[in-house]
Amino acid sequence: MEIGQTARAMQVWPWISTVARLGLAAVWLIAGGLKVGDLAASGRAVNAYQIFPYEIAKVIGAAQPFLEIALGLLLLAGLAVRLSAGISAALLVIFIAGIVSAWVRGLQIDCGCFSTGGALGAGAEPAYGWDIARDLGFLVLAGILLWRPRTRFSIDGILMGDDQ
Repeated sequence: MEIGQTARAMQVWPWISTVARLGLAAVWLIAGGLKVGDLAASGRAVNAYQIFPYEIAKVIGAAQPFLEIALGLLLLAGLAVRLSAGISAALLVIFIAGIVSAWVRGLQIDCGCFSTGGALGAGAEPAYGWDIARDLGFLVLAGILLWRPRTRFSIDGILMGDDQ
């Protein structure tokens, strides 16, 4: 009985990891795609956190969409999945720390996660709790891939000789 459950789990995990990989790929591709057309706005969004001097925030804001798109493409292709998941997890922890920092300091900003971000307009309230919960969900996806990086329909699988 226990051997049957183990064998079944071994068959299911690559599919669960595949869903996690494609979900996290979509997150990065959408987030980066929404920012890459306006790098100045991305820099202003990073600057809104008031953590770095403006010149450094501009550089981070200009580089971030390209990093997000690169991670999305790697995960979509299934190439270097564990490394991509590790970088994704590190980025998500940084994003969560930034949101917590803004929340604790009473800043009234949009996180800029899937938008140009920046200061909120009059009457608008930040959604820090929701933003953190959402990023924790994405962190779970990265954690699944760190733990079980073998996925279906991936370049890693082809290179490793896995049955696809």
